[in-house]
Amino acid sequence: MELLGNLALGLGTAVTPWNLVYCLIGVFLGTLIGVLPGLGPTATIAMLLPVTFVLPPVSALIMLAGIYYGSQYGGSTTSILVNLPGEAASVVTTLDGYQMARKGRAGAALAAAAIGSFFAGTVATFILALFAPPLAEVALKFGPADYFSLMVLGLVASIVLAQGSLLHAFGMVVLGLLLGLVGTDVTSGTQRFTFGIPQLADGVGFVVVAMGMFGLTEIIRNLEQEEHRSALAKITSLWPTKEDWKRMIPSILRGTLIGSAVGILPGSGSILGSFAAYSIEKKVSKHRAEFGKGAIEGVAAPESANNAGAQTSFIPMLTLGIPSNPVSALMIGAMIIHGIQPGPSVIRDQPALFWGMIASMWVGNLFLIILNLPLIGMWVRLVMVPYQYLFPAILVFCGIGVFSLSNSEFDIYLMALFGALGYLFSKLGCEPAPMLLAFILGPMMEKYLRRAMLISRGDWTVFFTRPISLTLLVLAVVAMVLVLIPEFSKTREEAFREEAE
Repeated sequence: MELLGNLALGLGTAVTPWNLVYCLIGVFLGTLIGVLPGLGPTATIAMLLPVTFVLPPVSALIMLAGIYYGSQYGGSTTSILVNLPGEAASVVTTLDGYQMARKGRAGAALAAAAIGSFFAGTVATFILALFAPPLAEVALKFGPADYFSLMVLGLVASIVLAQGSLLHAFGMVVLGLLLGLVGTDVTSGTQRFTFGIPQLADGVGFVVVAMGMFGLTEIIRNLEQEEHRSALAKITSLWPTKEDWKRMIPSILRGTLIGSAVGILPGSGSILGSFAAYSIEKKVSKHRAEFGKGAIEGVAAPESANNAGAQTSFIPMLTLGIPSNPVSALMIGAMIIHGIQPGPSVIRDQPALFWGMIASMWVGNLFLIILNLPLIGMWVRLVMVPYQYLFPAILVFCGIGVFSLSNSEFDIYLMALFGALGYLFSKLGCEPAPMLLAFILGPMMEKYLRRAMLISRGDWTVFFTRPISLTLLVLAVVAMVLVLIPEFSKTREEAFREEAE
């Protein structure tokens, strides 16, 4: 009964006229970004974050969440019709979606993606509503030492699940932790790592880092890559046949379960979920020979998985204050800017915000399926616009967004520096996501480390004598040991090699 009452509170918040408008804007922009190549949800949210500072906290988070799961949905359209994934999680959809389109079955492929996304998003939101409050109750029992150990586990997981070399991922985490230390020490008032630059006294803004590492880097990478866009596929009926329904329903169910579980993991949970769902479908399907040639299961399963993962990734963010991916790291930053301390206390102190955001996901999923099928033609025409006409507008918007934060030209130069660094890291095979997660978690880790040491009067064994802290540290060690085992390491490399292909 309490859950029903909380959901009623959330629906009452989500369906207010202005929140409905912001939810609609979010899912529309998310779909738009999912369609356009090279602009993922992280870069988009980083660019639009300054706009949300003038909004109420609930409206701002509803809009940002809509952008995120809308972008997961939007990438399927161009993956199917023009063999061009707009978002990384939609790469696997091209394998069978485009082949279906070439056979004149684009409508069935789009319907499978839409239905799978809607069902998965609805179920994942229910999972979020069901499991987040108990998890938050457990988290309220965490002490400073437990929180520190939890963040250590989160960073270890981001290293294990990062693409490419473990050494590169570890180096990016260290860089993120160092960047998080730049500024003035709140305890002693001493400036650290500012190199005598007064603009760094307040630290490096996470929006500046995100825009540079994700926005500008993607612009540069897209400019150097020649685009190959196939001819548009003809869309016939959007309604699947009886045989299609029979084949895709089990795939949607399996994809939803896989995506919901994997999406919680730090790093690229929704991306890994879509590839895991596709791999499992190839093994369990009775139509294995059709995979890669137009199997509807190859569209329904990964699309369900990436949309389920996009929404369950909010669980650690809303309950523990721990970001599971760069998008949730940015949303935690937005909460802090709005004066909300992320963590389990949000459910207790801000129930309208927590439950309103959950309820808005159901509303957003409904908006997605109502909006996007009629707008397929417009999305496809948009993606055919040459990139050299799109990137100047994106670049200007990035500059305006960063300058509006503190009216400082220095932030624009800093954004350009991080853009150049991001491009260099991409050439070296270093994924930026672990760096951004460490950048957000670094100051929080320092705060909880100091609190734990003050309470224990400098006794380091506090991290090993508290059961919760010890369990989390053991899990972190086990994760690192597992990834060093040759069999596990080989499996990890093969998974990411398939993703890159």
